[in-house]
Amino acid sequence: MLRPNVAKFPNVTLTPFGGLLVDFCIAHEADAIIRGLRALSDFEFEFNMALMNRHLKPQIETIFVMPNEQFSYTSSSLVKQVAKYGGDVSHFVPPNVAAALKIAYKR
Repeated sequence: MLRPNVAKFPNVTLTPFGGLLVDFCIAHEADAIIRGLRALSDFEFEFNMALMNRHLKPQIETIFVMPNEQFSYTSSSLVKQVAKYGGDVSHFVPPNVAAALKIAYKR
């Protein structure tokens, strides 16, 4: 579902992987991991993850960014719950994802 939504960006590639993110970063010569923080509740988990990644590969830096205010409360769990009960999720996900959710939660 991701590929159609990033196809218009020539500088974006999708590469699935298994294992540790820091190992993936080393293999692809990445210097940083960029993570979004929607709310304070995200911070503790992300902070612990960043510390562990730093312990494993100190040369990889983690950078945190804040989302646009309109997306700050959006989470995949909430979107799935709204879709499950027949709500409109088109403001939160691309059309192909909204269609897949509709099929997945067909009532």
